[in-house]
Amino acid sequence: MTPGQAHDRAAALRGLLARYDHAYHVLDNPTVPDAEYDRLFLELRQIETDFPEVRTADSPTQRVGGAPRSELRAVRHDVPMLSIYTETDKSEQGARAFDARVRKALGLSSEDAPVEYAVELKFDGLAIGLRYENGVLVRAATRGDGETGEDVTHNVRTIRQIPLRLSGAAPALIEVRGEIYMRRDDFEKLNQAQREAGAKSFVNPRNTAAGAVRQLDPAIAARRPLSFFAYGLGARAGWSVPTSHSTMLDAFAAFGFPVCAHRRVVNGPDGLIAFHAEIEAMRNSLPYDIDGVVYKVNSLALQEQLGFVSREPRWAVAHKYPAQEEITRLTGIEVQVGRTGAITPVARLEPVFVGGVTVTNATLHNQGEIDRKDVRIGDWVIVRRAGDVIPEVVGPVLERRSEELARFDLLASFPTCPVCGSHVVRVEGEAVARCTGGLFCPAQRKQALLHFAGRRALDIEGLGDKVVDQLVDNAIVKTPADLYKLGVLALANLERMGEKSASKLLAAIAASRETTLARFIYALGIRNVGETTAKDLARSFGSLDPIVRADREALMRVPDVGPVVADSIVQFFAEPHNVEVIEQLRAAGVHWPEGPPQSPPSGPLAGKVVVLTGTLPTLGRDEAKAMIEGAGGKVAGSVSKRTNFVVAGAEAGSKLEKAKQLGLNILDEAGLKALLEGAGADTDEQTLSGHDQ
Repeated sequence: MTPGQAHDRAAALRGLLARYDHAYHVLDNPTVPDAEYDRLFLELRQIETDFPEVRTADSPTQRVGGAPRSELRAVRHDVPMLSIYTETDKSEQGARAFDARVRKALGLSSEDAPVEYAVELKFDGLAIGLRYENGVLVRAATRGDGETGEDVTHNVRTIRQIPLRLSGAAPALIEVRGEIYMRRDDFEKLNQAQREAGAKSFVNPRNTAAGAVRQLDPAIAARRPLSFFAYGLGARAGWSVPTSHSTMLDAFAAFGFPVCAHRRVVNGPDGLIAFHAEIEAMRNSLPYDIDGVVYKVNSLALQEQLGFVSREPRWAVAHKYPAQEEITRLTGIEVQVGRTGAITPVARLEPVFVGGVTVTNATLHNQGEIDRKDVRIGDWVIVRRAGDVIPEVVGPVLERRSEELARFDLLASFPTCPVCGSHVVRVEGEAVARCTGGLFCPAQRKQALLHFAGRRALDIEGLGDKVVDQLVDNAIVKTPADLYKLGVLALANLERMGEKSASKLLAAIAASRETTLARFIYALGIRNVGETTAKDLARSFGSLDPIVRADREALMRVPDVGPVVADSIVQFFAEPHNVEVIEQLRAAGVHWPEGPPQSPPSGPLAGKVVVLTGTLPTLGRDEAKAMIEGAGGKVAGSVSKRTNFVVAGAEAGSKLEKAKQLGLNILDEAGLKALLEGAGADTDEQTLSGHDQ
């Protein structure tokens, strides 16, 4: 390649990649696969390496690069970046007051036509000014004090929504102003990555975006998922400025800038009020944070006529919503017990008005989150409430922590359940602490009853959510043992029950007295004990009493029972409340055949793990599962490296794909039947019938 050819090819690649970037990052409409973009990008980078003279400031390869700076250089704005006035009245009267001020300043009477306004969102991010000379980005600066900001060009270049070169006929000079922000989903992904890396989580999207823009090292900024919206104009030369704010935003979009779609032109105060209410209704569904809306006189000529007062424009105002974050003091931590026994710490707060309501309690999620955020009783904390979302403590205000405060330990503070008095435990590897009184705890009654009556447990047909809700809410049933004390009258009086349905349910309850040990163990709802483990326990011990008395080591001798499952079983039976309910069930006549411990099952699938996915032609899932277990195999719910066979039927989904990726043996129904009859029982190397690996 000659230097001339390199120059032409690099220019063509820069144009292509710029269009692809705009389609992907601004229009959210990718036009080429990632692999094609990467191929062209690598080609351009190689050309620039071989021919450094063809590299330009607007090249996509220059978005990230350069050594970290020692400091941020001060930049004086050619046109001051002034803030706008915030209307303190958050009601519709705030909009009417602004319109009245504008009309008075313009000398309009009540007979004159309504003023035309451009209305848009007030983003919760960092204001930035982007200076382009002859269409190329040469500088990005923060607002600072309005007169002087900081040069953050090295970081802003990493934001792919911001064009390095403007599209179309660019003016000699234009400074486009807007907001750098972070989307909520990007913020959550960033924090998830932080947690996985064992690093500190960020407090909120706004602070994270602002901190990223002011980094000295552009490589750090490049790792932060930042976005941008254009909304204002600074210095300009050689450009015929549009006549209105709304058409100016259209021009920005034509230059290649992202401009928020939630904007329009309205007339008079009623239009302002309607927009304010519309955005408030959708505020919490937006993918980014806003703290209000902005009203601007649309005509740029009228803006110039109105001018400024006290360094604020008369032609614009920010009309905010109730704050979603406030600061208050954390006075204590209590806990709530969920349907599954999860113990959730709850912050008790000095009352604070946030998100439109007075908040006195907020969730702290779990001990891990308390530790990660380093929240302590007595701290001043940031509380967030967005719409109907449960208020949460975002983090402490460390600058206000004037003394050493004790760290909170949930298990030390709440060793027993505040609802039922059972022990509270936190299994290694789990974030949530739990009450161990599953059969007895009032907070868990509904969940315990529904699980107990489930089809794979004691199979009490007719005992669904609505019936259980009434039985528990009316204090008719407290534990599963109370089900066997019910009479026709108590059930018939329930809503939409009647004597016929009551008799049918009583018959199902009576029939459930005769069960199997495996079903009964599963019905107890012991955490981490599923159907397969329940069957292994029943087979290995033969009867219930040895399981109740078994220690950790004895339980871990059961196939596939590890330390976590063993601990869950020990903790469950160590709780006297649970054992008492079991004895009540036995006294009520619930029984099962007992016998001596059995050896692990033999057969063509002995020791093999099988996963079922999709719909088989003639076998139902339960039938296929029974056949596999009868042949000594185990049926697992997910595909892993431990899986020996995957049986796939029609509409098999992600499990089949994962099996192919792992190179596992994949069978169809015919292959399964052949395997059960002994064909292929001695090998894991073949795939029987119908599916390619």
